[in-house]
Amino acid sequence: MPEGHTVHRTANHFRKNFAGQNVAVSSPQGRFTDSKLIDGSKLISAKAVGKQLFLHFEPAILRIHLGIYGKWQFSQPAELPEPRGAVRARFIAAGHLADLRGPTACELLTDEQYLQVLSRLGPDPLDPGAEMTKFVEKVGRSAVSIGQLLMDQSVISGIGNVYRAELLFRANLDPHTPGKLVPREIVEAIWRDAVALMPLGVKTGLMLTREGFLKAKTKKADRYYVYKREGLACRECGNLISIELMATRKLYFCSACQA
Repeated sequence: MPEGHTVHRTANHFRKNFAGQNVAVSSPQGRFTDSKLIDGSKLISAKAVGKQLFLHFEPAILRIHLGIYGKWQFSQPAELPEPRGAVRARFIAAGHLADLRGPTACELLTDEQYLQVLSRLGPDPLDPGAEMTKFVEKVGRSAVSIGQLLMDQSVISGIGNVYRAELLFRANLDPHTPGKLVPREIVEAIWRDAVALMPLGVKTGLMLTREGFLKAKTKKADRYYVYKREGLACRECGNLISIELMATRKLYFCSACQA
């Protein structure tokens, strides 16, 4: 599932290439039946909040959540190609084409519904105006493990499996620790770490979390401390990296560094 930095990159793409223009919107697959309500209307703005993308058209707001299977394909074709596969929604403006396939959600919202969705989302570390205290206070009140809380989009928006594993390792924190038992200064440090690391993902398109390897040319094998390194030696202590399921998602951690 794409993490928050990917959705922010998509919002940037729409702002740059579609905003301010009348956009042809269709649903080749036929499942996005409300596409006709915004077809040909002007795209006012594009906004990402965590893993949610909001395209603000004049008549309504389009909410898109990719989920596990959703994908975007962007291009500037000389001639408009026939849709390939199950294209849920197609966007065309000024020579730019965007095809959306397999999203979990692709729906139009009223302004009131949009605000209701926002109210259910936690603060986004990629939003300069986000309030860290909301995240810190939610964690501090919860008996749920910090490993689960970081994946809860109502607690913090945009964190997925990669950033979850890496942020906890960088904090030397056991993923199983109940939120209310994590010292406040460590919760704040996790937030600040996310604020520092995630913009690199927006800039490069890569999730870079390992000190000394925070560059776009970093090979995939060198980017992470623990993510997808189960059974390999910890880069810091030599202990073998562990893997387990936490709330159906794979959790990677070092049982020594994160004791």
